[in-house]
Amino acid sequence: MTLTELLFAPVQLGNLRLPNRVVMAPMTRSHSPGGVPTAEVAAYYARRAANGVGLIITEGVLVEDEAAAGYPDCPHLYGDAALAGWGRVIEAVHAAGGRIMPQIWHVGETHRLGADPCPHIAGLGPSEVVEDGKVVVRAMTEADVARLVAAFAAAARNAQRIGFDGVEIHGAHGYLVDQFLWEHTNRRADGYGGNFANRLRFAVEIVRAVREAVGEGFPIVFRYSQWKPQDYQARLADTPEQLEKLLLPLREAGVDIFHASNRRYQDPEFPGSELNLAGWSKRITGCPAITVGSIGLDDPSWTMANPTGIDPLLERLARREFDLVAVGRALLADHAWARKIREGRLAEVTPYTKAALNRLD
Repeated sequence: MTLTELLFAPVQLGNLRLPNRVVMAPMTRSHSPGGVPTAEVAAYYARRAANGVGLIITEGVLVEDEAAAGYPDCPHLYGDAALAGWGRVIEAVHAAGGRIMPQIWHVGETHRLGADPCPHIAGLGPSEVVEDGKVVVRAMTEADVARLVAAFAAAARNAQRIGFDGVEIHGAHGYLVDQFLWEHTNRRADGYGGNFANRLRFAVEIVRAVREAVGEGFPIVFRYSQWKPQDYQARLADTPEQLEKLLLPLREAGVDIFHASNRRYQDPEFPGSELNLAGWSKRITGCPAITVGSIGLDDPSWTMANPTGIDPLLERLARREFDLVAVGRALLADHAWARKIREGRLAEVTPYTKAALNRLD
């Protein structure tokens, strides 16, 4: 089997059988008015599945909370209309031969008082944020924590009921779950703040509640990152030993697969080893891991990047450093990226430009 054939060979990960190892990474689309995914959204995801993407992880999908959204027209994972819309998306992706999971999401303090789509309410986060003398983000009470843990579980239950193939919990990139994990945004003095075990508690409770809601055997993916949009050098763990303290409790709570976000997949995570964050995730937990970060592109910029080959990625995959390969901006720019890579047509791949962020083609 060639390295490219390995990427496109079927794979079984626990109860999850995929047609290949290519994953579409979650990327916000803002094309679901009123929180309801449209026929255009269904066609958008189905095009990628029809062109060889084995697993689609959707854009972030909101739990039921009026402070959950940070951007307009993001889809919901609650309510009859939104769930019916997602049912049509699932049907289209399955008909095209792919598998699909929603990324369950709450933006936390990314939402501010006065910001769309709910300008009348303050955001929610681990700690209070005051700007110009106004509380723009309210520190969550323990009752808020319990309510949002239940909201994540309810969203996962909805996802399972309407036919998704698993769920991903968004614990990365400076959104709510990650805000609890990071000491610079979590300044609490109660059982959800202070030492690392306390800061991890909210995430563990979410995973445990989701597992209870969906039962054994339904795949749970947890996406996490070291970096934050406001600080690319941020770290949750400076050593493999510290990373173990993050990942093992999540595994024990019910995570099946870790989706480890790098800005560049090829960057080593810790000195003295070539393993990236996904590689360390797999080594520490024994769970399958998804790698992501500028795959198929020569630059991590959201402005412009050119197509590039993936031979170094395939060599890491052959060494079983990770199990699945998530592709982001390259699939925004070219819905046929996977097919073109499989057929050796790199020269035909469309370059990424910022305009792709606003399209749904």
